[in-house]
Amino acid sequence: MLFEDVAFRYRRRGPWILQDVDLALEPGRIMEVTGRNGAGKSTFLRLVAGLRRPGRGAVRGRPSRVGYAPERFPVDQPFTVRSYLAHMASIRGCRADSVGVWADRLGFDRLLDVRLPELSKGSAQKVGIAQALLDGPELLVLDEPFAGLDSATRDTLPDVIRDLAAEGTTVVVSDHQRCIEPLPDVGRLRVADGTVTAVDTAAPASVVLEVVVAEKEIDTVEAKLRAEGYRVRRPTR
Repeated sequence: MLFEDVAFRYRRRGPWILQDVDLALEPGRIMEVTGRNGAGKSTFLRLVAGLRRPGRGAVRGRPSRVGYAPERFPVDQPFTVRSYLAHMASIRGCRADSVGVWADRLGFDRLLDVRLPELSKGSAQKVGIAQALLDGPELLVLDEPFAGLDSATRDTLPDVIRDLAAEGTTVVVSDHQRCIEPLPDVGRLRVADGTVTAVDTAAPASVVLEVVVAEKEIDTVEAKLRAEGYRVRRPTR
C-alpha cells in the first residue's frame, strides 16, 4: 500500500493538515503511529483506512478488507451489542459465528444483550475493536485501541495483532499506552510538522536520560514523552 505525495485538509481553502506524505505500508507489518496531540495522527489513520480522501496525491494498493476502530466508538445507536455486531457481520459477509468468537476472545460475551448506550467506555472500546476484526481484515487500523481496556484485554489484544500480522495483515496503530512495544519488528511512523515520516528503528544504542518532575505531573510528562516515541520506565519504589 503506497502513499504518493499525499496531502489533506478539511476545507477547500483551509490549512493543510498533512502534506508531502510518501510511504509504503508492507503486508504483514505492524506500524505504530506516534506524535503529539493535535499533530494529525487520527487524520492520517483515517486516510490509511480510506475514510478520508487525499486533497492531493494518491493512496494506492489499499486492500479490499479493511478494519478500522476509532479512538471513541459511537455508542449512540439503538442496538444491543449482539444485534449491532450481527448487522456488521451480515454487511461484510462474515461467518455467523464470528460475533461470538470475538466476544469470547475480547471478554465481552456477557454484554451481548446490553444496549450500546449503556456500555462503559472500556466495553464500548471492545465492541469497536471487535467490529474491526469481524471479517479477518487485510488492513487493520486502530486509533488508541488500548485506552480504557481492562488488564486482561490489554494483554490479549497484542497477541491478536501479532497473529494477524503473521497471517499477512498490515496493522497501523496509535498507542500512547505502549502496549504493543514488546512485539517484535514493530515499525514506527511519526506525525510531526505537517507530514508523516518513517522512523529508523535500527537507530544507535539507546541511553537513559533521567528526568525529575513533580509527582503530580508524572502522568502528564510520561504521556507527552510516549507520544513523541520515547520509551519510558517509571522508577520502582
